[in-house]
Amino acid sequence: MSTLIRRADARRTTTPNATMTTYASPTQGASRQALWRVEMAPGAVGPDHAMAGEQIWTVVGGAARVEVAGEVVPLGPGDTLVLPADAPRRIRADAEHGLDAVVTGPGDDTASGPGREPVVPAWIA
Repeated sequence: MSTLIRRADARRTTTPNATMTTYASPTQGASRQALWRVEMAPGAVGPDHAMAGEQIWTVVGGAARVEVAGEVVPLGPGDTLVLPADAPRRIRADAEHGLDAVVTGPGDDTASGPGREPVVPAWIA
């Protein structure tokens, strides 16, 4: 059986660094995956963190520099980055254009960071 999630049912979560719009997640009818959009203002910088599961990011607008496991990866429109599980990372939106990306990962994924206990982010659950 398929599940239809209407645009009006997409869930928006805003943090100091970005706005995430959840299109599908376990609490919205998906069985195991989550799909969301990340919008970061120009120059926004996300926190240092790691995810327990693999994530796939595709840039649909703007650009970013992703620091992952000690490497800096520049991303532009149309680029896709597969971020491995447990790899320390930080996302930096382009200073002029910001970042607009579509992301998918496990629906029970947890985020952790320096001095923080692992939690399932609201936009993934």
